[in-house]
Amino acid sequence: MPAATGGPPDPESARRAVEAVWRIESARIVGALARYTGDFELAEDVAQEAVAEALVTWSREGVPTNPVGWLLATARRRAIDGFRRRSALKERYATLAGPLAEGQATSGAAPPPDRSGDLPWDPDRVDDDVLALMFVACHPVLSPEARVALTLRAVGGLASEEIARAFLVPVPTVQARITRAKKTIAAAGVPFELPPVGERRERLGGVLSVLYVIFTEGSTATAGDSLLRTDLAYEAIRLARMLAALLPEEPEAHGLLALFELTSARFPARTGPDGEAVLLEDQDRRLWDRSAVRRGLAALKRATALGRGLGPYGLQAAIAACHASAPSVRETDWEQIVLLYEALGRVAPSPVVELNRAVAVAMAHGPQQALEMVDELVAADRLPGSHLLPGVRGELLSRLGRTAEARAELELAARLCHNARERSVLLRKAASLP
Repeated sequence: MPAATGGPPDPESARRAVEAVWRIESARIVGALARYTGDFELAEDVAQEAVAEALVTWSREGVPTNPVGWLLATARRRAIDGFRRRSALKERYATLAGPLAEGQATSGAAPPPDRSGDLPWDPDRVDDDVLALMFVACHPVLSPEARVALTLRAVGGLASEEIARAFLVPVPTVQARITRAKKTIAAAGVPFELPPVGERRERLGGVLSVLYVIFTEGSTATAGDSLLRTDLAYEAIRLARMLAALLPEEPEAHGLLALFELTSARFPARTGPDGEAVLLEDQDRRLWDRSAVRRGLAALKRATALGRGLGPYGLQAAIAACHASAPSVRETDWEQIVLLYEALGRVAPSPVVELNRAVAVAMAHGPQQALEMVDELVAADRLPGSHLLPGVRGELLSRLGRTAEARAELELAARLCHNARERSVLLRKAASLP
């Protein structure tokens, strides 16, 4: 076992060290253990057991000089103990069943061969381990909710309490989702390995979709008292950076990262001192994070340079780039944004895309044409129960001077909205109408 660092034991320092190592290296630790054991659920469980043991041991003996190696070695011992217990139990069962199955072999399965040379990991294998972990956590046999929870737990290293707090659901619900996800993966016989090259691009969409859901919830919370959940959004950005580094030839991985960076650049200006939502036209663009803008534009450039055309995430990033490059709402290239939304609607059609295109059309050509597009969505009942449609419709009616109708639409949107900050903006707009 690696020697501990100098200095007296400090429980608080040990706790911070465990949290830091786990948050940064959890995907690599679980990935290496899954490759070692061949069992994803066991790998995640023994990794958690090693973390629990580290909280006690490091507080007493100090933080080891190689904390990742310590966690891996401890988890590996726990895995071997688990295999031995299973083997011994099988042998006892076989002994009891001997009179009923005379002549049959009764020896249980041996523990896995000692492959400790695999741990700590080979640098050439670690990328494959992390990527395989992402693909397993986002496997199509899992429900969307389970994919999100398992990705944040296994790849992101978040505790159940953190995931529950981010999505405003009870901790037992998150724990049940994670448990079911691991059991489903085991029952379906999902191997811990990268999909074949032919399947990888097809299944990559599922991984990108999970990260998109995580970031979207962080950038505009669907419920609660906060408009932003930045911890969740920045976790999605961290995972997207990891994915883009692991798959440098995939334009949509870079497109997704570009979208996240460009969108998060506006976070500092999206809320006021009291947490109230600040609309795009009212934001102080001097507060936008220009470093994030530069990173986003660089990622978008990489996605474009691969020469396969922009996909849904790349097109959304291109729209975000138009906003990031404009000095004001009035000076934004709305014509270009309309064209990008038209392209996005062909590549990934959805009522939300059409609604956003209508908003861009309103800015480029006036509210009347946009209202006709929105009314088509209303007639087709494309977004039932969503506050977005009446919110946009109310804004367009207000610009056309139809204030009574606008007020009714904005009040309807407020009733349908589950986020307190967004709801207050809608009510304020309704109250300000003459």
